[in-house]
Amino acid sequence: MSTEVSGMIECRPGARLWGPDDEDSVWHAAIDLFFLDTGNAYDALACLFGIRNYLGFRPLAEGRGLPTDASDGLQTECAGYGGSPDTYGTTWITWAELAAADWQETDDSGTRTRVSVAGDESGWGPVWNVMRTLSDLHGADHVRVVTWFY
Repeated sequence: MSTEVSGMIECRPGARLWGPDDEDSVWHAAIDLFFLDTGNAYDALACLFGIRNYLGFRPLAEGRGLPTDASDGLQTECAGYGGSPDTYGTTWITWAELAAADWQETDDSGTRTRVSVAGDESGWGPVWNVMRTLSDLHGADHVRVVTWFY
C-alpha cells in the first residue's frame, strides 16, 4: 500500500508588520501542496517527517500534529481528508527550521544526504522555492508547511 502526502504552505504576513502577538497576526493558507507536485518519494518523507523511515534518517519534524493556530483554510482542507484514522503523521515545519537544518546529514547507512533526497533538486524543490519567497516577504519564522499522510 502506498503512502500519499497532502498539505499546505501557510504564512503569517501580519507578524512582520505588527509583531507575532498582534491579534491580526494570524496564519493564512498560501498554497496547497497538490499544486506543487511533490510526489511521494519515501526517502524525502523519511528525512523530513519520519514517514516510512526505513533508511534511518533523523526526521526534521516528526509527529507535531496540526498547529493549534492553523489557518481556517488549512483546517478545512485537512478535515476534508477525514481526520484520524484516515490520516496520520500530521506535522509541520517552519522555513527558519528548514534553513537551519543540516542538509548534509546522512541516513543510517551514510550514503544518502538530506539534500540528495529532499533538496532543491528533488520533488520538494518547488515547495522550498515558494517558502523561500514567502520568507523573504514575511520572515522565516512566519512561513511553514503543514503535512498529513494517508
